[in-house]
Amino acid sequence: MKTKHPIVIAIDGTSASGKSTNAKLVAKALGYVYVDTGAMYRTLAWYCLLKHVDIHDAKAVGALCRKWKTKLECQEKDGLRAAWLFVDGYFPEKEIRMPETAAAVSHVAAVPAVRKWMKQTQRDCIQFGNLVMEGRDIGTNVFPETDYKFYLDASLAERSARRAADGVNENLAARDQRDSQRAVAPLMIALGAKVINNSAMTSEQTSSLLLEEIRRMLPASVK
Repeated sequence: MKTKHPIVIAIDGTSASGKSTNAKLVAKALGYVYVDTGAMYRTLAWYCLLKHVDIHDAKAVGALCRKWKTKLECQEKDGLRAAWLFVDGYFPEKEIRMPETAAAVSHVAAVPAVRKWMKQTQRDCIQFGNLVMEGRDIGTNVFPETDYKFYLDASLAERSARRAADGVNENLAARDQRDSQRAVAPLMIALGAKVINNSAMTSEQTSSLLLEEIRRMLPASVK
């Protein structure tokens, strides 16, 4: 459902805290458009690797980000509408989930010019209507004006176990440190955000809690 002023539900949190799974469940339940901002950063990381740009060279990464040819597209699959960033008409769905891309993304995401470009592009997703947007700086930087702010977290042991169950070996402690200590838009809990620690919760329990809170907050005209 589109409203005059689209609603943005911001779901931030640490790696493997269940942001993607729960954001999808919430978006599907409400009929909103799902936006995975991490996928946008991964797409740039993949493109840097494809073009042999040194991910540790902030100037080179920023220059590539300013000139690559991209377009936001909203697509529906299995009842979920989602906005994705296409590069030269292509969305690298599989490539952005590969280990080498995952290893590069936090370095690319720390570049100030990249954060600036991504913020504007992510805000442009409002063209698709009501959003459920997940990431690490949605409530603090991309849509700080939204009233619907959530922050998901879980213990390091639980998050590491989740990654391992997905066949991914990642140093989450190091990733957390990079995310929280970067100079621009660091990972932090947004003012007014509801914090949910889902260490002992299933995705269904977490999304139910999110939906309960969101529906309580929604104006009567859009419930």
